[in-house]
Amino acid sequence: MLTLVIGGARSGKSRFAVSLCPPESNVTYIATARESDAEMQARIARHRRERPSHWTTFEAFGSLASAVASHVRAADVVLVDCLTLWLGNLCWERQDSPFEDLEQTASKEIADLARAAEGGGVILVTNEVGCSVVPDSPLGRYFQDLQGLVNQEAARHADVVYQVIAGISIMLKPRS
Repeated sequence: MLTLVIGGARSGKSRFAVSLCPPESNVTYIATARESDAEMQARIARHRRERPSHWTTFEAFGSLASAVASHVRAADVVLVDCLTLWLGNLCWERQDSPFEDLEQTASKEIADLARAAEGGGVILVTNEVGCSVVPDSPLGRYFQDLQGLVNQEAARHADVVYQVIAGISIMLKPRS
């Protein structure tokens, strides 16, 4: 089952995603954040403290589909946190690529990730960027547009979708 948890920055989406994992389950946490500066190191450390110590952590900055495929059979749950940082990594690596190429690459990766999730429990965490102010720079608008497309693709493939606002989860798409 593929579950998507979406919310704004500091909405509680990661904490909620962690709560979806049964306490004694075998969870593989796929982290997409890079320790690029002191502030990001502090964020990563806080997330580590909030996760149970018996979980396995795997860092994936490239193909999420490959990372999920290599862990989904051995784990009870694979939790990917988050699609937004993964997309930022992809954009950085391919910063000279046209928008259409990045859009195609990201859409294919989400479809491949959904296929990799079949036969296992996978939770994806992502930032909702469509409720914020339109960025004033072309690069910011470009990223916001691309993140919106990634979120739509992930939601389309997901069996269940939750939105988290101020620490409160709302089911947007129940399992059919």
